[in-house]
Amino acid sequence: MLSSSILKALANARRLEVLNWLKTPRSHFPPQVDGDLVRDGVCGLFIARKLGVSQPTASEHLRVLTQAGLLRAKRIKQWTFYKRDETRIAEAKRALRSAW
Repeated sequence: MLSSSILKALANARRLEVLNWLKTPRSHFPPQVDGDLVRDGVCGLFIARKLGVSQPTASEHLRVLTQAGLLRAKRIKQWTFYKRDETRIAEAKRALRSAW
């Protein structure tokens, strides 16, 4: 079943861009002091900088993606790191294909 939260998450070009970047984080983001880019995810601050938006704006995009289940958030110290949930993304792709 395709949820409205997934459709909302995918209906924004910025969020699609974030999902694309997080597919290969080492290609799109610099090394981090805390957390491994692949294992732990990318710091929300780096995502905000790359998007060219304020931290609150980036946080809202990341919240929508996380609520839809497309990203997983992990806290390390005072930072939140984000990575793709490949299982959930695959389920969403199958649901989109079957919906058509």
